[in-house]
Amino acid sequence: MRRLRWLALGVLALAQLGVTRPEGLGDVVEVRHWSYPDFTRVVVEVDRPVESEVRHLAADSRAGRPERLYLDLEGVWVGRRFEGGLPVGDGLLQSVRLGQNTLSRTRVVIDVERYARHRLLTLSHPDRLVVDVYGRREGAEGGRAPGEPRSGRLPSGFRPVQTVVLDPGHGGRDPGAIGVGGLREKDVTLRLARALRPPLEAEGFRVLLTRDADLTLSLEERTARAEAEGGDLFVSLHANAAPRRGVQGIETYYLDDNHERHSLTVAARENGIPRGQLDALQRALARLRVSETSVHAERLATLVHGGIVGGMPPRYRPVQDLGVKKGPFYVLFLSDMPAILVEAGFLTNRTEAARLRDPRYLEAVAEQIAAGLVRYRDGASQVASSREPG
Repeated sequence: MRRLRWLALGVLALAQLGVTRPEGLGDVVEVRHWSYPDFTRVVVEVDRPVESEVRHLAADSRAGRPERLYLDLEGVWVGRRFEGGLPVGDGLLQSVRLGQNTLSRTRVVIDVERYARHRLLTLSHPDRLVVDVYGRREGAEGGRAPGEPRSGRLPSGFRPVQTVVLDPGHGGRDPGAIGVGGLREKDVTLRLARALRPPLEAEGFRVLLTRDADLTLSLEERTARAEAEGGDLFVSLHANAAPRRGVQGIETYYLDDNHERHSLTVAARENGIPRGQLDALQRALARLRVSETSVHAERLATLVHGGIVGGMPPRYRPVQDLGVKKGPFYVLFLSDMPAILVEAGFLTNRTEAARLRDPRYLEAVAEQIAAGLVRYRDGASQVASSREPG
């Protein structure tokens, strides 16, 4: 039966005919998947931009066909590289299979065990398609749509804030920005996240780090971890860089479907893509349901940013205020909770680089971020309490 499915995809026919690869096609680079309580994420990385859509086929017991999703990648060659398929077996997905559907088209088939809904995101640098499949595993809560609350939970901004996900930017093979004296962004962000955890836990938050070591994590894996753990707030930590060494200051970003011109340069650097390609990202953002969380993210960013700028110890004043801004960051729009990105200083500025090396400075910044999160939580708790039946 499995061989018949492959025949339906055209893979065996092409192989038996000895068809060679046509010129000018792209390649499938890698296929990855992560399983979490609410969903399974499948990522197909390719070496060129590709557009697609996910189609759903119901199970057909008479034909022996399980329920499945599939998407076609035009202009992409996979040949027989993945002919054995990639087993998943996590109670939601059975497997992921790839085959050469035609001479110029790769088909990706996701065999589904339980299915409620899905979403597709197309990302670049590297080019990849992200498919999130939501369903209800046996004995587990599941099936949430992007942005849909867990069962019994109110939407973001209308429920008590309990879990904060801290995302130390970069890591592993990706050092981020390199500053004065070789100071690396990935090291600063991890130290800041570790400094931020104790004051948050002391205030009663549940705190999760997307990485607590020098690990290489993709942006989709960071946010998948945050969403799977039921995070209420997402705080991505970064350090800035600029060609002019005199530039310094603090800036904080939140996601919106509009952007300020200055934010494009920073967004391009953090996303790892050329500035000129952000227009396409903006169009993608417009298709996402960002309006529901953006008002809460703006308030969160304002409270956190105001604390850092106005509440630092006298020895670190004055703090150059670069403002609260909107930015089209991948790591923000992949999250379904209020999310902000904090740029804690400029590695390329001699004074701020020295501070970012200093554990006391990082602890002071962490205290102010924590204070902003407490103020946000307290305000959200008041809103949540006002909605409870009298």
